[in-house]
Amino acid sequence: MVSVGERLSRARVRAFVGRDDELERFDRALAGDPQAPFAFYVCGPGGIGKSTLLRRLADRARTAGRLLVELDGRFVNRDPADFERAAGPFLDVPGTVLLVDSFEHCQWLESWLWHHFLPRAANDTLVVLAGRRAPQPQWTADPAWSPLLHVTELGAFSEEQARSLLVAAGIRPELRDRVLRFAGGNPLALSLAAATGSEGCGREEIWAPSADVLRILLAGLIGEVPTAAHRRALEVAAQAHSTSEELLAAVLPDEDAHLLFSWLRDLPFMESTHRGLHPHDAARETLAADLRWRAPNAFETMRRRLADEYLRLLREAPDERVWTVTDEFFYLFREAESLTRVRTWSREDEVHDRPLHPDDLDAVLRMAEESEGPASADIVRYWARRQPQAFSVYRLVNTGRIVAFTARLVLPAPPDPQDLATDPVVAAAWRYTDTAVPVSPGEHIGISRFSVYPERYQVPSRVIDLSSSRAQAEAARARGRAYGFAAWQDAETWAERVKGSLADTGARPRVGAHTYGLFSVDWRRISVEAWLQRFISTTDEPAPSGPSPLSRTGFDQAVREALAHWRDERAFAACGLLRTRLAADLPEPVAELRALLHRAVDELARDPRGVRAREALMAGHFSGAPTQEAAARRLGLPYGTYRRHLRQGLDLLCEALWQQELHGPR
Repeated sequence: MVSVGERLSRARVRAFVGRDDELERFDRALAGDPQAPFAFYVCGPGGIGKSTLLRRLADRARTAGRLLVELDGRFVNRDPADFERAAGPFLDVPGTVLLVDSFEHCQWLESWLWHHFLPRAANDTLVVLAGRRAPQPQWTADPAWSPLLHVTELGAFSEEQARSLLVAAGIRPELRDRVLRFAGGNPLALSLAAATGSEGCGREEIWAPSADVLRILLAGLIGEVPTAAHRRALEVAAQAHSTSEELLAAVLPDEDAHLLFSWLRDLPFMESTHRGLHPHDAARETLAADLRWRAPNAFETMRRRLADEYLRLLREAPDERVWTVTDEFFYLFREAESLTRVRTWSREDEVHDRPLHPDDLDAVLRMAEESEGPASADIVRYWARRQPQAFSVYRLVNTGRIVAFTARLVLPAPPDPQDLATDPVVAAAWRYTDTAVPVSPGEHIGISRFSVYPERYQVPSRVIDLSSSRAQAEAARARGRAYGFAAWQDAETWAERVKGSLADTGARPRVGAHTYGLFSVDWRRISVEAWLQRFISTTDEPAPSGPSPLSRTGFDQAVREALAHWRDERAFAACGLLRTRLAADLPEPVAELRALLHRAVDELARDPRGVRAREALMAGHFSGAPTQEAAARRLGLPYGTYRRHLRQGLDLLCEALWQQELHGPR
């Protein structure tokens, strides 16, 4: 007759995934290996599998015939004497194994444990502590403790381990990618998804976490949230790719950004990167899914605030930061179909890019020849000599190995005959401009000429993500850029991927044995901001009423774009607001739309609530102030107060213009 305990132990063995190194090290300690640790400290965020690992270690210790003492930090009293009584056999009985889970709830015991309790352990004993916070650094640095203590920070499952768990749980193959996108390798999220199985999935084959799953995950991953302001800070971090204190201050102007950022930074599921705080995938997806379910309007409002801030930074940030702004803007709308076709935010094989160094050239030429043939390698050598600054080299973050390169050429008009004779793709781009709208003297074209990643050749990857972000950032800051081009093999596939964002020129230049598709955008007809806003509109629901060609969110973005380009008449003439019903019947649409906007801003002052809002709009967009900070100084207001009035003004203006869009002028 098998006992219930034995049945539970067998079930845990069947369901357990990964953690092979931790198990092997603990087994060596159980076997009495003199080189094995005495104390094991397991740390990591909620839901990462600490308690599951402890139960597995307990099973192995029990199988080895050891006496177990298992304590839960949530129920340990403040008096160390109570802990000592509960763990008494550890001091008296040789071979005892002490396991303490949820150690973060009794972390105040840590110094006492190392100084007074653990040195008194009986012979051949072992101790395992598991908690969300890492141990104090003095213990790992202590030369006496360092050979006896092993610290393990548990990470998420690899994709292979996560898939094996879903396979064992019977999740249908067509649903697994969706579950993995949500769970991100987090064991708790994966286990809950596996427990819900394929229930609730209709013919659309879409899996989504239930409200109960979200509730459990919020408690397990996030824990208690002190105030509503802290909750809003979490909601920013859930949507933004990375969260800085400056970003919090911009989108939550009424809150103490320093306090909130410090709190976020201390959360166990947050990683600190050079760009800011980055939540673990499961925590991010849980927060975002919960906000979508609980308050969908608040979710969209926060996303719009973040988009506004990224578009402001696109105009005002230092040049070296601009490409990260476009990358983070794309991430914000990563679920838009037009982006999922061409971009990936996978953290597998994470890469970073650096300018081409002369020592990198041999590796670059080797990759070019391997992927595209010797004729292409010769053209790479030509451009590396002519425009070395156009090249980026990509290395794996974990090893530093060069794995890819890209080149974004800048070519002024008129074209250089040697360029035309050397590179058929560049020649095709210039021929296209001649048949479309020619490039004037003083203007130039940009072309993403090479994207060579032999291991993932011209399929969506982080290399293409980063190169695309840099290309759009360069286009946003360039003066006199007439066209942007991109060239890829497999033209038909890429035509489908970039549909709606780049036009297929129809040109198919040939280099060696390969033919390339050439795709373009005319930056004189559309600003980079308006081009980016196309991605916003793809995520919106249709407008609730009226004949507007834009959704409400798309319309609001068009108003903001028009204000942003107020002082640049050429850019204003290409803005999205000119394609709305507001401008449809205007005899002189540019001039009359400008007058309409000015009147609408003036009319805000008719309502006492709109007086300060009008002043902020006038100072920020019509006064000639070079930056928003300068506009705040002009009004004599703190920057945060000015931003609050400006946001209120934008909301009031968008609402007034939206009513005119739907129902005509009053």
